[in-house]
Formats: sequence, C-alpha cells, structure tokens
Amino acid sequence: MLTRRSFLVGAACFSLTPLMVRGAAGGYPFSLGVASGSPRPDGGVLWTRLAPEPLAGGGMPPGPAAVRWRVAEDEAMRRVVREGLQETDEQVAHAVHVPLRGLEPARDYFYQFHVGDDDSPVGRLRTAGAGMDAARFAVVACQHFETGHWAGFRDLAAWAPDCVIHVGDYIYEGGASPLGAGTRGALAYEIVRQHRGEEIRSLWDYRNRYALYRMDPALQAAHAASSWIVAFDDHEVDNNWAGEVPQDPWAQSAAEFALRKQAALRAYYEHMPLERPPVPDGLGATLRLYGAYRFGPAQVHLLDTRQYRSDQACGDGRQDPERCEALDDPSRTMTGAVQEAWLFRELARSDARYDVLAQQTWFAPFRYGADDGTERVNVDQWDGYPRQRERMLEQLREASNPVILSGDWHAACAMGVHERPGDVTSRKIASEFTATSMSSLCPWQEDLAAARDRNAHVVHVDGTRRGYLRCEATAQAWTSTFRSVVDPLDPGSAVVTDLELRAGDV
Repeated sequence: MLTRRSFLVGAACFSLTPLMVRGAAGGYPFSLGVASGSPRPDGGVLWTRLAPEPLAGGGMPPGPAAVRWRVAEDEAMRRVVREGLQETDEQVAHAVHVPLRGLEPARDYFYQFHVGDDDSPVGRLRTAGAGMDAARFAVVACQHFETGHWAGFRDLAAWAPDCVIHVGDYIYEGGASPLGAGTRGALAYEIVRQHRGEEIRSLWDYRNRYALYRMDPALQAAHAASSWIVAFDDHEVDNNWAGEVPQDPWAQSAAEFALRKQAALRAYYEHMPLERPPVPDGLGATLRLYGAYRFGPAQVHLLDTRQYRSDQACGDGRQDPERCEALDDPSRTMTGAVQEAWLFRELARSDARYDVLAQQTWFAPFRYGADDGTERVNVDQWDGYPRQRERMLEQLREASNPVILSGDWHAACAMGVHERPGDVTSRKIASEFTATSMSSLCPWQEDLAAARDRNAHVVHVDGTRRGYLRCEATAQAWTSTFRSVVDPLDPGSAVVTDLELRAGDV
C-alpha cells in the first residue's frame, strides 16, 4: 500500500496536463507523503503537499500547479470511482486539500496523487458511518522529533485502525538541541536527531518544521494507512499558550503573539487533512477543529482546548488549589462557551453506544504531594478549570457509556471519572484513557509514581514508556490497549502491549 505506483490506468481521460514539478535540485514532489482525514459517512479530505525541497520552504516555483488525484475501490487503483484536478499555489505552500463527497459509508477507499511524471504513494481513506459493528481507534500525542524515533507509528500503520485521533503536540516549536546524552533532573535522555535553527515563530519557520516531521517514513506510513482526525495542543504554537495569551507575555507582545499564532495555524492547516482553512481574526486567526465523527458504536466528539480557553490560574504549573481563588471562577473555561454549547447539543442527540470525548489534557483530577505537606494540581489540565468540569460531568451523567481520551502529559494512564472528581465513593461517570507520548520525555515520571497512592481513582499510570493507545469499540465492550516501544532510540524497535483494560475495569 505504501510503495510508489505507476499511474497507468485511465491516464488518457485527462485533457489537462498538470505542471511538471521539479525543484532546483530535481526533488520528488511528494516528499511529505499523503494523508486522508475528517472522515464523514460520504467522504472525507485527501491531502498532500508538493515539496521537492521540503526543508527550504518546499522548493516549488511560484505560480499555480495542477495536481491530478484519483480514488478507487481497490489498492491497485483499477476500480476508480472519483478523479479530478486540484490547483494549488505558493499562497498555501502548494498544499492540496481535496474534499470528497458521494462515497459509501463505513468502507475503505484508496487514493493517489499524480504530477508530471511523479506518482504519490497510495493511501487509504476509511469513511465514517453508524452501520459499523465495531470500530478501532489509535490515540496519539506528543511526538518530539529530537528525543526519540517513531517505531510506534510503524506499529500503528501495520494495525491500520479505522481512525487515528491525534490530540496534540504534532510538532515542537523549540530550537535545535545538541546531539547526544543529557539529563533533566533525575531523568537521563538522548537527543537522537535535531530540529533546525532557533525556536520557530514565522510562517516560513513553521512550514519547515512541519516538513521536517512529515519526512519521517514511519509517520508517513501511519498517515497513509488510516484516516486521521486532529486537534492541536500547545507546542504547535507555543508552550502552554491559552487563547490569546502566550506562555511568556513579558517576552512577546499581544500583537507579536497574534501574528505568530496566525502563522502557526496556517501552517497546521497546510499540513493536515482538514475541512476548513483558518479564518483571519484581526492580527491573528482561528481554525475550527472541534467536531463529531460517528464510527459504528462510538460517536467521537473531538474537542479543542487551546484556542478558546481562559488563561491558566495562578501561573501555568502545579498550584495549591486551596490558595488559588481564581479556580472557583465559573466563567473560566477550557473550551469557550460556543464549543461547550455545541458539545452539550451533540451529547444530547447522540444515539451511539459510546459517547467519546477526545481532547488534549487529563480530565480526571490528579493530586501531587509537595514538600510543605500540601497538595498540588496541574492548572494547565482540567484541574485548573474545575467549575467547567462540573458542568461537563452534569452532561456526561446522561450520556451513553462516556469514554474520555487524552494525551499531553507523556504518561499512559487509566482513571475513573467520578461525580465528585477524585472521590471513588461517588458515582462513576466515565472512564478516561490517556495515551503516553509517542517520543516526548516525561521528566515528571517519578512524581506520577510517588503520587499514585494519593489518587485512588487511578487504575494505571506509567510515565516511563513511549508509544500510543489502541481502542476497540463493539456493542459488548470498549477495550483500550497500551502499546509501548521497547527502545525509543531505535527506529526499528519492537512494540509490545503493556496492558489491556476494558472501560468497566476503570
């Protein structure tokens, strides 16, 4: 499925010849691979980007380029059901987004792009639909390029789920780190490959950073194997940003951050199979990411907890909730009022066996000890927005078998979500499963282990392993499987199952 193929069948049916694409170095235009996403019962979005010189802005000559695409019922691309030409240009970094409609629900299709004498790899599109007896999802987050290879993506591609749910930190914005071994506190690590240049801030920088990540063959394989739905977290823009507020407002003005965010959102769209481009908003922009997707017994509600959130209370680290009065402000929000209202409407009309919330940060509480004998919570997660969490729990009480999927914290975790958060004597409302990072470090892994006994609702927590989460939904059960990479420094590493849990066990 992932090899290059000749586009031999039906070439004569095209009366227009696409622009011959070769950069100054004569590079392959599909160097960043292909992808499908935003799956609907009747279609989805196909993606590629023409980039013969991917780390030099793409290397495309100015002006339009026409890209030929085809969709077939078979991987050999013989039973073609859709075909056309899509024009692109330098205004969108020669990215290609092909919206598809009129396909059949809950089935596989295959697609390929063609420019000049070059054929893209063949990718698989899986349409959504309520008629599926079972659904398989992979949950992925936090893939720092420098701190590990992505054997997990190779394993994910071989599994080929119906949908990959990426809940954030697709790229990291920081500058290049020195190659070799290092330490962060008690954690020893190794930088195995490098970012290029300093911390990214401009559109040019963000485009080149995405290209660097997208060139990885394991990541390309995972995109080609399955349809994806995506929402960013913080590192696609700036660490721990919130709404209109950067992590360091003393170092970048509101105007500077708005322009930076506009560049980041534009580059994100240019590299993802999304339905809509960003919309300018003053100096900044907004990008609609939240949405509902139906796969058989599961309705996935994908949330965006960065663009519309209130600034973190009392700083953005771990805080003593007893000393942070702002936490009790009911107007503070992770999602914004519009998205919250949308979610509540979708939950109310869902008839799925499982109502799934796929979002960025840990929803259930997690309390850490402190040297002064008090407890701390991470206010960048839902612990920093307890009043909105209460409203969410009120709605989830009436939902069907709620399952919450999370990322962000570089640790595998399974937690019960209770009516009174953290109180296992109160009614359990939902089960939460958190994917560990694909490659990002977890310097707080010892803190998580030490705090385990403070959190009786936590069934499993492990910050020492890298990997991803597999989920399978049937009418009988929801099963989550934690997959771990044996050696994150080895791109060919084995990937094993650490633990398998059913929603009823959490």
